Amino acid sequence: MKLSTRTRYAVRAMIELAQHEAERPLQLKIIAQRQEISVKYLEQLMAVLKAAGLVNSIRGSRGGYVLARAPNQITLSDILHCVEGPVATVGCVEDGNRCARAAECAARDVWTKVERAIENVLQSITLQDVAETALGRTRSDYQI
Repeated sequence: MKLSTRTRYAVRAMIELAQHEAERPLQLKIIAQRQEISVKYLEQLMAVLKAAGLVNSIRGSRGGYVLARAPNQITLSDILHCVEGPVATVGCVEDGNRCARAAECAARDVWTKVERAIENVLQSITLQDVAETALGRTRSDYQI
């Protein structure tokens, strides 16, 4: 499984919001500049994150984006599911009807365990956990 640029950028934007909650709201251009993401691309990501209820937008000259929930209430799983959908290693895990051998396939059992393990890790890490870890690092030291 390889995470897309879209997921990595969404997580970075969310970390930026979590780390700078005192500066709320954060303007899109500031997030884009700090995270080296194009404003256009970030606009698209924020629309998806907003639709999923992870961020809120505030209009006006002093507007921008804020987290919709406390950073300790947002998991990496929430972000990944919003941007990518469910964790998927192989199609037959999600849909057992895709393969006639699914019921007796030992490999499918392994992929199911891998998906569960990934999901458990992503659910166990909050945005606050990542933001706190990142505080002592520079941008070049910490890239997701």
